[in-house]
Amino acid sequence: MIQHNKISDSDLRNKIKNGEICFGGNRKLKIYGTLKCSSGKRMRRENRVFFLSESEARQNGFRPCGHCMKTEYLNWKNGLI
Repeated sequence: MIQHNKISDSDLRNKIKNGEICFGGNRKLKIYGTLKCSSGKRMRRENRVFFLSESEARQNGFRPCGHCMKTEYLNWKNGLI
Protein backbone atom coordinates (compact mmCIF):
# COMPACT_ATOMS: atom_id res chain seq x y z
CA MET A 1 0.00 0.00 0.00
CA ILE A 2 1.39 3.38 -1.05
CA GLN A 3 0.03 6.60 0.43
CA HIS A 4 -0.49 9.40 -2.09
CA ASN A 5 0.95 12.12 0.12
CA LYS A 6 4.20 10.14 0.52
CA ILE A 7 4.99 9.76 -3.20
CA SER A 8 5.87 12.41 -5.76
CA ASP A 9 3.60 12.96 -8.75
CA SER A 10 6.29 11.86 -11.22
CA ASP A 11 6.97 8.64 -9.27
CA LEU A 12 3.24 7.98 -9.16
CA ARG A 13 2.86 8.42 -12.93
CA ASN A 14 5.84 6.09 -13.54
CA LYS A 15 4.42 3.40 -11.24
CA ILE A 16 1.03 3.56 -12.97
CA LYS A 17 2.68 3.42 -16.40
CA ASN A 18 4.82 0.43 -15.36
CA GLY A 19 1.82 -1.43 -13.91
CA GLU A 20 3.05 -1.22 -10.32
CA ILE A 21 -0.17 0.57 -9.30
CA CYS A 22 -3.53 -0.69 -10.59
CA PHE A 23 -6.06 0.33 -7.91
CA GLY A 24 -6.69 3.31 -5.67
CA GLY A 25 -8.43 3.47 -2.34
CA ASN A 26 -9.69 5.69 0.44
CA ARG A 27 -7.66 5.13 3.60
CA LYS A 28 -10.41 6.36 5.96
CA LEU A 29 -13.41 4.67 4.32
CA LYS A 30 -11.47 1.45 3.49
CA ILE A 31 -12.81 1.34 -0.09
CA TYR A 32 -10.76 0.55 -3.20
CA GLY A 33 -11.55 0.91 -6.90
CA THR A 34 -10.14 1.49 -10.36
CA LEU A 35 -7.92 4.47 -11.07
CA LYS A 36 -10.53 5.86 -13.49
CA CYS A 37 -13.38 5.89 -10.94
CA SER A 38 -15.03 9.31 -10.64
CA SER A 39 -15.65 8.72 -6.93
CA GLY A 40 -11.97 8.01 -6.35
CA LYS A 41 -10.85 11.11 -8.23
CA ARG A 42 -12.81 13.32 -5.81
CA MET A 43 -11.17 12.10 -2.61
CA ARG A 44 -8.59 14.12 -0.75
CA ARG A 45 -4.94 13.44 -1.45
CA GLU A 46 -4.16 12.63 2.21
CA ASN A 47 -6.85 9.89 2.20
CA ARG A 48 -5.80 8.28 -1.10
CA VAL A 49 -3.74 5.07 -1.18
CA PHE A 50 -2.66 2.85 -4.06
CA PHE A 51 -2.46 -0.93 -4.52
CA LEU A 52 -0.86 -3.30 -7.02
CA SER A 53 -3.74 -5.77 -6.92
CA GLU A 54 -7.21 -6.42 -5.54
CA SER A 55 -5.81 -9.07 -3.22
CA GLU A 56 -3.41 -6.54 -1.70
CA ALA A 57 -6.32 -4.17 -1.09
CA ARG A 58 -8.41 -6.91 0.52
CA GLN A 59 -5.48 -8.00 2.70
CA ASN A 60 -5.36 -4.45 4.04
CA GLY A 61 -9.06 -4.60 4.95
CA PHE A 62 -10.49 -2.62 2.02
CA ARG A 63 -13.76 -3.41 0.23
CA PRO A 64 -14.60 -2.93 -3.49
CA CYS A 65 -16.17 0.32 -4.70
CA GLY A 66 -19.88 0.07 -5.46
CA HIS A 67 -19.56 2.59 -8.27
CA CYS A 68 -16.75 1.31 -10.52
CA MET A 69 -16.61 -2.34 -9.38
CA LYS A 70 -20.29 -3.27 -9.12
CA THR A 71 -19.88 -7.04 -9.57
CA GLU A 72 -17.05 -7.30 -7.02
CA TYR A 73 -18.98 -5.06 -4.62
CA LEU A 74 -22.13 -7.21 -4.85
CA ASN A 75 -20.04 -10.34 -4.29
CA TRP A 76 -18.45 -8.70 -1.24
CA LYS A 77 -21.84 -7.52 0.05
CA ASN A 78 -23.36 -10.99 -0.33
CA GLY A 79 -20.40 -12.57 1.46
CA LEU A 80 -18.98 -14.34 -1.58
CA ILE A 81 -15.55 -12.73 -1.23
